[in-house]
This record gives sequence, C-alpha cells and structure tokens, in this order.
Amino acid sequence: MRGGEEESALRAAYAAHGAELFRLALRALGDRGLAEEIVQDTFVRAWKSRQSFDAERGSRRTWLFSIARNLIVDAARARSSRPQAVKRPAEGRDRNPVLAEDPTERVLLSMQIEEALGRIGSEHRRVIVEVCYRGRPYAEVARELGVPVGTLRSRMYYGLKSLRLALEEVGYSP
Repeated sequence: MRGGEEESALRAAYAAHGAELFRLALRALGDRGLAEEIVQDTFVRAWKSRQSFDAERGSRRTWLFSIARNLIVDAARARSSRPQAVKRPAEGRDRNPVLAEDPTERVLLSMQIEEALGRIGSEHRRVIVEVCYRGRPYAEVARELGVPVGTLRSRMYYGLKSLRLALEEVGYSP
C-alpha cells in the first residue's frame, strides 16, 4: 500500500471503530478525556505499527481493540498508582464491594470468540453455540439435528479443538 492508501485505510478504520473504541475506554476508565486520549493513542500506535498488522491472524477491528485494551490497562495501572481521595461508602451500602470483572477484557474476549467461531466449520460451530452458549442438552440438539448423541459429542470434541486453534490464530492468550 502506498502512503495515501494507508492514510485512507486509517481514516476508514477510525470512522468504523473510533466511536466504539471511545465507548469501551469510557466504560472501563470512567473519564471522558482519558477515553479520548486512549482512542487517539490507539490510532497513533496502529499507524506506527501498520506493517505488523496481519489480516490472516485477525480482523483490523480485533487488532485495534487489542491495542486499545493494552492502553486502557496501562492507564488504569498508572491511575491506581496515584493517591486518590478516599470516599466514604453511602449509608446502607456494602462497605467492601466485590470488584466486577474487567469489562474491557470481556469485550475483547467476546470479539475474539466471535471471530474464532467464524473460522470453524458450521456443524462444529452450531453444536458449540447450542450446547455451550445456549445451554441446551446434547439429546435435545441431537434430536433437532437428526443425529445420534454420540455423533454430536464427537462434533463438540473436534469443534472445541478447532476453536482452540482458531482462538490462538486471532491472538487469544489465556
């Protein structure tokens, strides 16, 4: 790609994903200014490392969200190292709230799973979605598909194996 084409691709990526990246950063950090900075830094890093993008490993969207996630984690760590004013818990509220799972990680993981599911066979994908995500019993899904339960379990086994490989390809690391 030549310079003008690369710049056009970056502008298109910003138009397609900028708002979504901003919402992710804002939700994770709770600071509008910092969220804007994260989006800007995401695209600066993407531009500087554009040669390292490999469409075979994953989509541009997943790549951008990975960059943003790393920046969000860095910003959260930097923020947590600074002293903050201690707030008293409101009356009647739990004084030791349990920290919720990181929303940034959940979003990135769901994007990686969605992309990986798209890379495996339709029979395997259907079994995984029906049994693992929708929580349906093997017998019910086997009846619906008109196959023996053993066949369905075999599809699940090989489907999960394929999904693991596809997740590695899109950059998932446990």
